[in-house]
Amino acid sequence: MTGLLATATAAASGATVAALVNGTPTVVRVARDLTVASDDVIIVQKIRGQWFALGRAYSAAPAATNPTAPPDPKPSITTGKLVVSPVETRSYRATYGWRTDNTDVYQGQYGGWGNHIGAVFYGSKLRTLTGATVTDARVQVRRLTAGTYAAQTTTLRLMEEATRPSGSPTLGASTSGPSLAVGATGTFTVPDSWAQAMVDGDAGGLAIYDGDGSPYVRLAGRGSWSPAWTLTVSWRRG
Repeated sequence: MTGLLATATAAASGATVAALVNGTPTVVRVARDLTVASDDVIIVQKIRGQWFALGRAYSAAPAATNPTAPPDPKPSITTGKLVVSPVETRSYRATYGWRTDNTDVYQGQYGGWGNHIGAVFYGSKLRTLTGATVTDARVQVRRLTAGTYAAQTTTLRLMEEATRPSGSPTLGASTSGPSLAVGATGTFTVPDSWAQAMVDGDAGGLAIYDGDGSPYVRLAGRGSWSPAWTLTVSWRRG
């Protein structure tokens, strides 16, 4: 009978050694003067119903050829916040173009002077979060004197451009925007999907605009209040 390879599961004790023969735990008799250590690969042969260890196949126990891989560790999750100040705040009217007298963010029209698009541009800083998932986004806003003193609700728009174009900005999705009385300051929650679009490079800023030209609202821009429209984005990776 041809010899087989088996693996000792313990060191030899006296004339026998415990081994796995064809995957079966077996007591194997050890040839005279043969030393067997645990995990040694031994040459065995069955003679008259008894397994005998005739020798060792290697000089030392070989490394496992197909070790059981340890389970993958849980993926790490990283979280953080990114604070982004606008690179510019400005207001646009179709008849007159971009206002140059101030940097405030207007919605609506006063008299016959044209309907405003108040625009807030965030530049490229949000792109540093590419690959992250936005979990929260908020902006700081303050209302300045203009229009009705009582709280007036603006219409917030997602804007394509990250920096000011020569003509009218491109507006996208809309939602109910900040509602403040004159002189009030507040923090407004921006839809996570909008901030995600800015992170992913599909949008670049925010705007306030109502096609009806009402209500007429003036929110502070960077030149009037330094925290104006500062965007704080909470994010996670993993």
